[in-house]
Amino acid sequence: MHMKENARIEAFSDGVFAIAITLLVLQLKVPPIASVHSVDDLWKSLFQLWPSYFAFILSFGILLVSWVNHHYLFNVLDKSSRPFLYANGFFLMTITFMPFPTALLAEYISSEYAKPAIAFYCFGGVVNSLGWNWLFHTLYKPKKLINSDININLLNTIKRSVQLGFVIYAVSTLLAFWLPLIALSINLLLWIVWISLSFTAK
Repeated sequence: MHMKENARIEAFSDGVFAIAITLLVLQLKVPPIASVHSVDDLWKSLFQLWPSYFAFILSFGILLVSWVNHHYLFNVLDKSSRPFLYANGFFLMTITFMPFPTALLAEYISSEYAKPAIAFYCFGGVVNSLGWNWLFHTLYKPKKLINSDININLLNTIKRSVQLGFVIYAVSTLLAFWLPLIALSINLLLWIVWISLSFTAK
């Protein structure tokens, strides 16, 4: 019964991830044909879309790593609870929110207004990290939801990295007001952490 319920929750969650990723790619706009008068114009227009490509790749990577780790989380669950359902719902809200700061970043990263756009994008990471921390909290309280044969030490390591991730995202958000490109680089480098954790989680 619990496994069936968890499968339904994960299937719903996968659908939300799919919608968020679809919304990301919709931010890539084809250059209007009215603005293109030669082959060189089209190449130039495609090159000028680099902020959109960058923002898309950055956010797609974040969503992909989130999906992989979210999938792992359901592999360690033995049951679910109402607090977990609400925490998962909040986490999914942070996922569906991601296309908005992505579009904002793509629009303003190459402009004189880049700082607030990058700061807001980093803040999206803070919100997403809050979702992860709430999810992990509900794995243990008010009742333990984890399968008894799961490597608790590994799970605790991931939990600590999630907690640290919140701090790093918060620092990068503040840093973005003074050093926006460094703050954005920090978000990119966090991929290494999450991806490495994905490979160690078995």
